[in-house]
Amino acid sequence: MLFNSIQFLIFFPLVTLAYFLLPGRLRWALLLGASCYFYMAFVPYYILILAVTIIIDYFAGAWIEDSTGRKRKFLLLISIISTCLVLFIFKYYNFAANNINALAEFLHWNYSIEALTILLPIGLSFHTFQSLSYVIEVYRGRQTAERHFGIYSLYVMFYPQLVAGPIERPQNLLHQFHDTHRFDYEKVRSGLLLMLWGFFKKAVVADRVALYVNAVYGNVEQHNGLTLIVATIFFAFQIYADFSGYSDIARGSARVMGFDLMLNFNRPYFSENISEFWRRWHISLSTWFQDYVYIPLGGNRVARPRWFANLMITFLISGLWHGANWTYIAWGALNGIYLVAGNLLSPALPKSIPGPIKVLTTFALTCIAWVFFRSENMSDALLALHKMTSDYGPLFTAGTRDFIHGIVAITMLLGLDYVSRGQRFEDFVIARSLALRWTFYLALLIAIATMGVYGATQFIYFQF
Repeated sequence: MLFNSIQFLIFFPLVTLAYFLLPGRLRWALLLGASCYFYMAFVPYYILILAVTIIIDYFAGAWIEDSTGRKRKFLLLISIISTCLVLFIFKYYNFAANNINALAEFLHWNYSIEALTILLPIGLSFHTFQSLSYVIEVYRGRQTAERHFGIYSLYVMFYPQLVAGPIERPQNLLHQFHDTHRFDYEKVRSGLLLMLWGFFKKAVVADRVALYVNAVYGNVEQHNGLTLIVATIFFAFQIYADFSGYSDIARGSARVMGFDLMLNFNRPYFSENISEFWRRWHISLSTWFQDYVYIPLGGNRVARPRWFANLMITFLISGLWHGANWTYIAWGALNGIYLVAGNLLSPALPKSIPGPIKVLTTFALTCIAWVFFRSENMSDALLALHKMTSDYGPLFTAGTRDFIHGIVAITMLLGLDYVSRGQRFEDFVIARSLALRWTFYLALLIAIATMGVYGATQFIYFQF
């Protein structure tokens, strides 16, 4: 079920009302049933795949907690391998098969692997990582194993963040399903505001600029460098508004019922360097890779060459996590190179560089990386970059109207992000006077009604 659909506008208030009307001991069952229905609205039988990973990691967590010595590590490895195997089959098998077949053809080997005709389950990478974090934290002794199978299932399947995060840690979320949540006006108000802000980002910004972006990146050969530069800048805001909009709706709908989900985006395009950008962008995933890949590799507590290798490995895996395509791997590699270069060059850079110059430079570097992320293949990405540096012509080859609407939408997003900097967006709005608050609410609603793009378009990160 899409957040930006009529179904959800009916589903959310009904589930929330039922949640507060039911006794506390039955609420987990309601949320689990609602989450199953929410997920099955996409492809119903794929819930069986989710059930397999839930069963594996539920029993693995309990057995790990009850075991000692090498048996604990063995159980951890079995759990990780089993869970990742499901992800590999559905997300990476065909990618691996195609590349092996291409290598065999290049080497003139009489060898080929059959591709599978299967669809990637919605949000598989997200709930796989959430399951893995639970098992690893139990193994590390930082989380007690959840013995209530229904509660553990709800931890993995909680509908607000089931499909695209935030990727929660058990220490933050699991205990909340055991807590009693009473109707809290302040949480309901801030939650609904956060949802409204998320709907604005999705309908008015992300889907509006997508019209221009899709027209250009759908046919790179037919557009000049200037148009591609604009489309890339637009895509930077499309993916930010799309994904942070989803996260805001997820966090807001959970908060209305009393649950607190982690902040996933913190105005990343105001970052002054790439390292800061990754502390602000997709925070739940960045910290996941930090805690479960980067630090176990040694982090920055090793010799400099090994440190840089750890950065590159982490970002290469991050790129592959996003998709089974060389464009995502190139995107991850480029971000790793940015971080390595930043650490090498920062001591030589003058300390007096103005903040706005740093912000613009960081944004330009992220946009170059976004070219790979958005392109259908490496050929399109390299062609786009080549045209951006050599092929200039009319600006409006993709449509003047979509360009102007995109500029207006991005300006509104950046302006609101800027004025609310230093605090949570919803807190900034609620702290205003009654007249200003309601003016803002009405302005967002009018913008969604008049500038929004409708048709229940899928969120970008659903494909991951």
